[in-house]
Amino acid sequence: MQAFSRVLATVAIVAGLSIAAPPAWAQVFNPDSFTLKNGMQVVVIPNHRTPVVSHMVYYKVGSADEVAGKTGLAHMLEHMMFKGTKAVPAGSFSQLVASNGGRENAFTTADYTGFYQNVAVDKLPLVMKLEADRMVNLALQDKDFQPERQVVLEERRMRIENEPQALLEEQLQAALFLNSPYHHPVIGWRNEIEKYVLQDVVDFYRRWYAPNNAILVISGDVTAAQVKPLAEKYYGVLRARPVPERLRTEEPAPIAARTVEMRDPDVHQPVWERLYLAPSYRVGDTKYAYPLQVLSEILGGGATSRLYKSLVVDQNIAAEVAAAYEPDRLGQTSFDFEASPRPGVTVEALQKALVTEIQNVANKGVTAQEVEQAKQRLQTAVIYARDSYHTGGRVLGAALGSGRSIADEEAWPSRISAVTSDEVSEAARQILRDERSVTGLLLPASGDEATTQAVTAEPAQRLAPGMSGRELR
Repeated sequence: MQAFSRVLATVAIVAGLSIAAPPAWAQVFNPDSFTLKNGMQVVVIPNHRTPVVSHMVYYKVGSADEVAGKTGLAHMLEHMMFKGTKAVPAGSFSQLVASNGGRENAFTTADYTGFYQNVAVDKLPLVMKLEADRMVNLALQDKDFQPERQVVLEERRMRIENEPQALLEEQLQAALFLNSPYHHPVIGWRNEIEKYVLQDVVDFYRRWYAPNNAILVISGDVTAAQVKPLAEKYYGVLRARPVPERLRTEEPAPIAARTVEMRDPDVHQPVWERLYLAPSYRVGDTKYAYPLQVLSEILGGGATSRLYKSLVVDQNIAAEVAAAYEPDRLGQTSFDFEASPRPGVTVEALQKALVTEIQNVANKGVTAQEVEQAKQRLQTAVIYARDSYHTGGRVLGAALGSGRSIADEEAWPSRISAVTSDEVSEAARQILRDERSVTGLLLPASGDEATTQAVTAEPAQRLAPGMSGRELR
């Protein structure tokens, strides 16, 4: 929920809109939900603004569910899901969606894998039939697997290996998570992608892809009464299968701050990052999950945030600065900072200023006024989320795929509203501790950190962490 809230709240601020926050009891998407006899959960979010629907299937499996030595299988299978069944040959799935005026894509994260099609409402039966077919009838062949493996390797090369900051972030995640499966990247390590075989993908598919391990989310110009007979017709006839228990190993108590420094000739704009090991909604000191969301908004919520006003506006030392926290994980997560210096400013100077700001909030806390303003911005964002026929499905699908419930998400405004300044200050004090941190420095190969390109000073917006897939191409 936090990522959508930050983006949408920023839109409201930029547009100069002033909308009162919804009352504490207000819900978010007001969905309907039911479960098919085979155990598949169905969520319907009516939105009658336009005659379109977003049809999404989330599988409760991601890169963190892979077996040791075979990283990237979840993402590899996501690619192979487009290679056809007996009824729908390779390539036909996307062609059928496109020829019927729709758009489709897929993505993989550490905790779930998602597939979606945005179509006119009268095309809903078509995409339900197509998606249900490949849920159980995927016809995987080596002649398709070998070239698709090269596509994945090229994706890794383009999006990670040729992007210094992406490489740095990969190393930071590996340094932060010592014992968790979040240690490895969603796309996988190159040496392991090169070695696994088609049977590994087939086994992964048969192990995890079943209706009782999937969530169907349909948002748009439909009602639950309209969706239920279609869901029973296309998905309800699929046979349930046993699926493994999802395991997330626990992180040991952090005892030492770590630093990762990376130099690259392609770096012309240095970057400073710091990640703190943090609780999620489900694991760790979960009582801090909602206060940390408010803290993230206070520190990094756009042009009115503490960090932006101090480092970009007042001190004129940073070109951009951001803070981010994503609690939707089955395991622990991180509280992140990222900044780039203005031309002529060294990374050392920026780091000193940023660390001072972090220490100030950890030692002195936040004010009641800051908390109230942050909560209002976060709750205002809910209004914009309701307007989109697609956003509700993405938010609820991600939550359910990460072990949350609809009730949890619908209670989000109330729980944010209940956060106090004392709770936010305590969360900052407990989580923003040096021993919980990994610091990353991305520097030019020349060693001249002061030689940087000019960057427009705007509030930084981060992409969702730990995501890979066709959607990012």
